[in-house]
Amino acid sequence: MTYLVPFSVLKDSVRLASVKGQLKLDITYDEFLNIMKRLLQAVPVDEAWYRETYPDVTDAIKAGTYRNCRHHFVENGYFEDRKPSPFKVDETWYLKTYPDVAEGIESGEFTSASDHFASHGYIEGRAPAEV
Repeated sequence: MTYLVPFSVLKDSVRLASVKGQLKLDITYDEFLNIMKRLLQAVPVDEAWYRETYPDVTDAIKAGTYRNCRHHFVENGYFEDRKPSPFKVDETWYLKTYPDVAEGIESGEFTSASDHFASHGYIEGRAPAEV
């Protein structure tokens, strides 16, 4: 398993404020990005697939801009809506959960749930399978 930074470490990196009895985080956008990057370090990245899917990353690695695909994903790829690896779509669950996709398949707009997820679903924040 990949290392995941403990919650207590992340919590200690932000300021908490009480507003009307509710705890609120007081952080800058850069602090938020740093927290995200620390969490993203735990995401597995399929190096071969990532290079094939995003050839510009291979060029950037060769140029020394990034150490590897994981480094690119954590620093930029996630924030550019790139995927770390191909996602397995549970076709049955996806179509049941997103009936508009089933309608899109019936109308010929999409060939499958996997097709929809690859072209639209990921960027829309849809899950490929039950979590």
